[in-house]
Amino acid sequence: MTAQPFTPLDLEIFFLGGLLFATTLTVYLATHYAGPYVVFAYNCFFKPISASEKGSQLSGQQAALESFYKGQAAIYDATRSRLLRGREEMMALAAAQLRLKNEREGFKKRVWVDIGGGTGWNIEQLNKYMSVPDNFSEVYLVDLSPSLCAVAEKRFQKLGFKNVHVVCTDARSFRLESTGEGVERKADWISMSYSLSMIPDYYSVIDSLSNLLSPAGVISVSDFYVQSSTNISAKTSVTGGVLGRHVNWFSRQFWRIWFEFDRVNLDEGRRDYLEYKFGTVLSVNERNVLLGGIPYYVWVGCPKTALHNTDALAKFDAAATNSPYLSPVRHEETRNAVTTTLTANTARQLRSKGFEAAVLNLSVGLPLPSFFYQNNHFRIYYNELLEKHTQFNNSYIYAFTWEDARVDQRLLKLNSEDVVLAITSAGDNLLSYICDASPKRVHAVDLNPSQNHLLELKLACFTAVLPHDDIWQIFGEGKHPQFRDILISKLSPHLSSRAFQFWLERTNVFTNVNGGGLYETGQSGIALRATKWLFRIFGVTAHVKAMCAATTLNEQLEIWRSKVRPVILSQWLSWGLIGNERFLWKALGVPVNQRNMILEDYYMREQARGNYIKSGNGGNAMWNYVVDTLDPVVENSLLGSDNYFYLLCLQGRYTKQSHPAYLAPSNYKKLTTPGAFSGVRIHTDEINEVLARLKPGTLTVAVVMDSMDWFDTDGIEARSQIRRLNSSMKVGGRVLLRSAGLTPWYTKVFEEEGFTAKRVGTRNPGTCIDRVNMYASTWICTKRKDVPAERTRSGSVENLQL
Repeated sequence: MTAQPFTPLDLEIFFLGGLLFATTLTVYLATHYAGPYVVFAYNCFFKPISASEKGSQLSGQQAALESFYKGQAAIYDATRSRLLRGREEMMALAAAQLRLKNEREGFKKRVWVDIGGGTGWNIEQLNKYMSVPDNFSEVYLVDLSPSLCAVAEKRFQKLGFKNVHVVCTDARSFRLESTGEGVERKADWISMSYSLSMIPDYYSVIDSLSNLLSPAGVISVSDFYVQSSTNISAKTSVTGGVLGRHVNWFSRQFWRIWFEFDRVNLDEGRRDYLEYKFGTVLSVNERNVLLGGIPYYVWVGCPKTALHNTDALAKFDAAATNSPYLSPVRHEETRNAVTTTLTANTARQLRSKGFEAAVLNLSVGLPLPSFFYQNNHFRIYYNELLEKHTQFNNSYIYAFTWEDARVDQRLLKLNSEDVVLAITSAGDNLLSYICDASPKRVHAVDLNPSQNHLLELKLACFTAVLPHDDIWQIFGEGKHPQFRDILISKLSPHLSSRAFQFWLERTNVFTNVNGGGLYETGQSGIALRATKWLFRIFGVTAHVKAMCAATTLNEQLEIWRSKVRPVILSQWLSWGLIGNERFLWKALGVPVNQRNMILEDYYMREQARGNYIKSGNGGNAMWNYVVDTLDPVVENSLLGSDNYFYLLCLQGRYTKQSHPAYLAPSNYKKLTTPGAFSGVRIHTDEINEVLARLKPGTLTVAVVMDSMDWFDTDGIEARSQIRRLNSSMKVGGRVLLRSAGLTPWYTKVFEEEGFTAKRVGTRNPGTCIDRVNMYASTWICTKRKDVPAERTRSGSVENLQL
């Protein structure tokens, strides 16, 4: 549907509404905040802005700015804290990037240029995050308003900042003085705080800044914006993420007109051009809820050519596909290689989607995808707007991993030469593999972007070398009161832009004192919250705590049998929840194919006992499955010290005695060692898509959890994936899988496609297959021979979606 043009009546309504808003705000401010806010309201809402003033030598844009700011320069800082949101976050994010550069490249004093710096508030505020005198050789505040510059001069004289220079000039003409040898000097950091939207000729200013910034420099911006989703979809390979970027039609029109009264222009082209001229490192889209939901953004970037003249693209691509690194990829070579990369089948099979997106961007002069400008290249590019990703509604399903990594390691015996592909889930098992064996390469694969955001957060905490106590609070207890500050000032340089914004939107998960913390979020959190309420309703909360604190199996078993089991496995609960397929099993998302495997095993077992039933007993089958799961767990593993899976489910947090391997103090040093995650690649895609792009014969281990149970028994999806596993694996490579069935049908397909399938674990009634005991069987399928590779068009030009 095409938006209709404005009519005179529309404009009149907007004007009257804006006037009413301004009048109401003025009365409110005059009543509650005498002085500065009255001056602010008058200058912003009622005083006319003139492009020339009587007796003044100023003209044009400078005269207009002076007309606007002269009357409020003295009270500017006192009245902008609530309006200009995101400035402190922008400073903190840029400071974090600069600190990381100092750690990696060696400390040096840098040159900072603050464009449109006004009263110098930004420069003073930076001292919260890094010392201005100690970290910068020179700081230049560039602004066109003489009144604001005068306030800045007084500020820095009072602060004693000898290295700060206030320059009242047009940003387009600002240049750093050349060195004695005539070499043009460059800025290490350029910042713009709510100035880009006030610059009429923003094209030339942004162009000049791209020339001013050093090749390894940082640029950061915070400002107002409006943008429609229809103008975003074509830019997903350039932006740092579209979460919260769309502004609805009414807000777009209202805020555009409202801010134009003060010559503030919210045209989306300003931000688009900024993202065209620079590479995006971090991007955040927010709303100033206090003042009616004004849209604003915080953005951190770098020169878009930062990687064009290095071999980085080839290295990244080789790491993503297990291919050998052969030669550098130069900018010109990349342009010439676009056609062959996207049309030659052999080349296509060995190219990651990130590489394909990169060469397409370069071919039309765009920056590389944001993932390439990150400081850590864990995450592989993906198109977040595809339906296969948006179906998860920007939420993870599992806040913790429901697989026993200790059994995985016992069965697989991973070592430092292994190349592992595994489903991400919450990432706990992948970190356990790294703790135990440090595989050469770990490919984490999940179709849900949010599951990979969770893994990224864990990697970032260790890469940033957070103190173990902070990591424990975040992931052991699921709460940390300072999580937002830690995320911005310490973790942000180690996260992809999309993961950073995801967690910035969810800081309350960790900081809300009344919330349940990390493990009561996601769909798995629904089950934990329901369990907690169930315990409260039936009055067994204290008994559950006692069972978790038991120091012997006998003590634990006594509490289970006498107090807790009669509630959890009561007849009422069986009828209303566990035995009710419509309520419980569909709510938990157990796929119909996996449910059918459970039913088939139940019917076979009953027939062996002489009970010939075939249908109508689905509730009994599910009930027996749950009983066979829970009873042996309590009878064979001590929750308080050796079964963190159920301990977490019962109390919503881990303990220092029972937790995943990555939280153990003994593994902290290994996981915080530089390069500990250099072999990790996080793919947001289907397993088949990732396998199709790996170099044949390089994968040694694949851990696919119970995902094979989801395939249709009469479909081709299972065979297709098994063939691709065969192609990607070397002979002797192993696939570890778990199943809700004792003898899953697809093990025969493995046999037909070059594997030997062996059941290495069986859950019989009364026994435990592992500490989770959720699955009926565990299998290892070992590749014994190559089979012809399946032809696919998944990487073709027609299906390539960027």
